[in-house]
Amino acid sequence: MNRINKYLLSHFLSTFASLFSTLFLIMSIVFFIQIARVTAYIEISFFELVKLYTFTLPRVLLFVVPIAFFVSLAMMLFRLSKENETIVIFTLGHSPTIISRFFLKFSAFLSVTLLIIALVFIPKASELNANFIDYKKTIAKLNLKGGQFGQKFSDWMVYISEESDDKTTYKDIVMYNPKNSEQKQLLIAKQATINNENGVIELKLDNGKAYNIGKQTFHVSEFKTLKIRTKQNESVGLVSGIKEYWLEAKTSQKRKKDLSTYILIALFPLASTLFAISFGIVTYRYDKGIVYVGTFAVLFGYFSLIMILGAKPIVAIPAIFAIFLISSFFYYKAKIIKKY
Repeated sequence: MNRINKYLLSHFLSTFASLFSTLFLIMSIVFFIQIARVTAYIEISFFELVKLYTFTLPRVLLFVVPIAFFVSLAMMLFRLSKENETIVIFTLGHSPTIISRFFLKFSAFLSVTLLIIALVFIPKASELNANFIDYKKTIAKLNLKGGQFGQKFSDWMVYISEESDDKTTYKDIVMYNPKNSEQKQLLIAKQATINNENGVIELKLDNGKAYNIGKQTFHVSEFKTLKIRTKQNESVGLVSGIKEYWLEAKTSQKRKKDLSTYILIALFPLASTLFAISFGIVTYRYDKGIVYVGTFAVLFGYFSLIMILGAKPIVAIPAIFAIFLISSFFYYKAKIIKKY
């Protein structure tokens, strides 16, 4: 890398850092608000809040980095043009073509990195996040409290006299289950504990009696240990593979849109580099440029097409990327190559 490329890169990184930090903060606040909604029905600690936030980081980076790259590149070159530094750079023999090749390589590397984040890290993070919330919901359903009526564990009505500080051990527990109109069950135990067995929540009763009450029958049995598990649909699912995650795009409309959106956003730096260079390089004395209108128009057009065609990834991904890559080349050729 020669000195001019290093000079351009240093200016770009300083612009990128300031814009990225601002967008990153805004997006983080948006995701924190979403996380806050979760706390309306589950109780989480500060550590668990940080854990939930880390699950959102891949998506935050995917949305923030491409936009920050495009806008920062255009604004950096426009500022250098405004200060007549681009003229000095061209005088030293560093043509727009050399600048374009340098930033195209940079954007290609960035797009590949973002594709890995989109296709590998986001599926894993999304499922870990969903499983964590499902697990906390299950725990919330089983957050039994002493001295309160109307509590449930699966199909059982539960009453306990006292719970431990960590809310996993209970004393003097009574459980009632009306199986049907003809038979009822009643359990009384001295102690009970809640355990997580391979993602299934289990209530273990110690030293108790079981009463089976029918219309004409009454049966009493004693037990030392009795285990009751939640329903299967209340258990926490396993994290599936990346391939299985994206194969859902064959049947799921949401997964199709996610696939289109994530891939196209990851490819945005490569598709928009020549647009950014074309908007940024101007002869400021004679041409004020359209850097603000141009960057907004490209962002609006690109993301609008993603929203419109996102449900058809086979069409949307190659079509949108090709449209912007080819149109950026012709615009760059007309705006920059013919002038400089």
